[in-house]
Amino acid sequence: MNFDVLIIGGGAAGMSCALVLGSAKNKPFATDKKIGIIMHQKTSALASGLFNNVLGMKPGTTGKEILDNGKKQLAESFPHVVQIEKEKVTKIEGKAGNFTVFTNKNTYQAKTIVVAIGPSNLFNIEGLMQFVEPHQNLPAAKERIQLKNTNHKVADGIYVAGVLAGWRSQFSIAAGSGAHVATDILTAWNNGNHTMIHDVVS
Repeated sequence: MNFDVLIIGGGAAGMSCALVLGSAKNKPFATDKKIGIIMHQKTSALASGLFNNVLGMKPGTTGKEILDNGKKQLAESFPHVVQIEKEKVTKIEGKAGNFTVFTNKNTYQAKTIVVAIGPSNLFNIEGLMQFVEPHQNLPAAKERIQLKNTNHKVADGIYVAGVLAGWRSQFSIAAGSGAHVATDILTAWNNGNHTMIHDVVS
């Protein structure tokens, strides 16, 4: 299966990125774009979270609810975004415009990759290990890692989002990081014209 962008990780950053990209489907520069997300939710730290301080979110919302509702929202609002379940990425090779992404079950082609999984020091995706460094904004005792990046860009065609990009593990920050990466990709698709996707009340 071939994608214009393949997101690795179905937590706050990954799903936020997918939602923003998916919302651009009626824009001329995005109508033919194929978007996929490898959900990678099994070990998401979000699953054990309880949220009382997120703007617009009902206090007491659990991370599991966010994960479940996020998948449903993505499927119902933007069904053209392909959700890939129960697969784990093991290796990435190639270059911008022509990446091959290997999972424990399948192989995918992607022009652009967004890595949005957690910052565990067990991170072991072959082809990305040269970018791993200690996390700069989490306690050293936690032994968390991040991918070296400049404004979310790891290398040509590879972005990182969320806590793995070096941000603190706050839900709103991770979600915003994913949305930021999505707007960078949309801007690239739109010939470098800065692009955000907003709906308004009619």
